[in-house]
Amino acid sequence: MEYTKLGNTGLDVSRLCLGCMGFGVTERWVHPWVIDEERSRPIIKKALDLGINFFDSANVYSDGTSEEIVGRALKDYANRDEIVIATKVYFPMHEGPNGKGLSRKHIMSEIDKSLKRLGTDYVDLYQIHRWDYNTPIEETMEALHDIVKAGKARYIGASAMLAWQFLKANYVAEKNGWT
Repeated sequence: MEYTKLGNTGLDVSRLCLGCMGFGVTERWVHPWVIDEERSRPIIKKALDLGINFFDSANVYSDGTSEEIVGRALKDYANRDEIVIATKVYFPMHEGPNGKGLSRKHIMSEIDKSLKRLGTDYVDLYQIHRWDYNTPIEETMEALHDIVKAGKARYIGASAMLAWQFLKANYVAEKNGWT
């Protein structure tokens, strides 16, 4: 396996990342192709055996069960210091006005839930899954900065958005001295 730096950080990640959207409980996800824990574990084990150290999930994947499966498998098969766990936040996790998005309230609540499901004290990469048009980017970036400073995430990132949105988020963080 070849390894590379994650962006401009010192973190070494495998050039291949195992996306974990397909692991979970079918009844708790909109996609019928999700595979359960029994069928997911050999895939995770094989990835580790091939040298993959980078695993990407999201709180919303199969209503959190993807994170649970990945967390248990990695605990059984890997040295936590050698693997890189990424997860994401944005999509609805419960009914109500604060159940989704990138508000400080939602981000702070969801990082703790993700850590519990993953069975770890920190994630290596915490990403915003989409742009939140209803929350000021300053609020989002400060909350992400605070999660890094609290030791709950080592790095932050973003998954899918327009180029100007990435630029605006980076500008706001740089202007304020945030992560």
